[in-house]
Amino acid sequence: MLNFQGEHILSVNQLNRDSIEAIFAVAKKMEPYAKKQKRTKVLEGAVLANLFFEPSTRTRVSFGTAFNLLGGLVRETTGMQSSALAKGESLYDTARVISSYADAVAMRHPDANSVAEFATGSTVPVINGGDGPNEHPTQALLDLLTIEKELSRFERKIDGMHIALVGDLKYGRTVHSLSKLLCHYKDVKFTMVSPDGLQMPDYVLDAVTNSGHQIELVNQMEGNLAADIVYQTRIQEERFPSQEEANKYRGGFKISQAIYDAHCNKNSVLMHPLPRDSRGDANELDNDLNNNDNLAIFRQVQNGVIARMALFALTLGVENLVDKYETEVPWYSAKKNS
Repeated sequence: MLNFQGEHILSVNQLNRDSIEAIFAVAKKMEPYAKKQKRTKVLEGAVLANLFFEPSTRTRVSFGTAFNLLGGLVRETTGMQSSALAKGESLYDTARVISSYADAVAMRHPDANSVAEFATGSTVPVINGGDGPNEHPTQALLDLLTIEKELSRFERKIDGMHIALVGDLKYGRTVHSLSKLLCHYKDVKFTMVSPDGLQMPDYVLDAVTNSGHQIELVNQMEGNLAADIVYQTRIQEERFPSQEEANKYRGGFKISQAIYDAHCNKNSVLMHPLPRDSRGDANELDNDLNNNDNLAIFRQVQNGVIARMALFALTLGVENLVDKYETEVPWYSAKKNS
């Protein structure tokens, strides 16, 4: 199992099932703090450098919130042009400088393997917040945590489940990382639903197949959504050679309540890494699903905070000290009773 303290978290390839379960055990202990039932100052004085060189809202704010909830401070850089990288500074030099200021780094970058390159120069733990079309390990962890919690509502487990991955499986880094994490479980059935041209990369298919799981590759949703988990992804238009090319796929794989009723199981859980594209010509997960109890997208967001809290606690070696630095929450919060 990964010895988390002081380690970089760059790829799901670092994790085995024991590592995953260790992260989840710590994450579940973080729920009272995320719900503002109590607070902790275990990272008081610690500084997170939140470096997002590619546009992000949820992931960036989630990392910052997670660190704040542990009592730490957050310093942010957003956008390539606002950083010294725009002046020609190398990722290695940037890492040497930033890690001299901070105790941990969360980073997103548009180029594959860039976060790993940055980590070679960092003297503090670096957590990959997404490197181009390559990986998004923390999203995969929060997705897997969500799957575990959602299936438990129906007395099901990840072992033996059926998951349908739907949409842009070529450029969607979240499904790449999630698929590789699922390789550590048993007897998972994968239905991969994507347009011709946006299929899952071969290296992911090979990893899943070599782990003994069943894969079905299809190019239409009809008749292929009757799964325990239906994981929809948006068309990653920013990664296409041109907007014109991306527009060819817009709106071809959208799920509404009518489609859910016709093609999903009664208890199929709907997931999406967000943001969902709600423009009329895309409308991946229709707004008419908002009252569907099995729409888990906003519970995914909440699980993201506790998963990232767990990673910060583990990499900074405070996972067993969190409750020793507890204080009361003096302000009103509706979250306390949620």
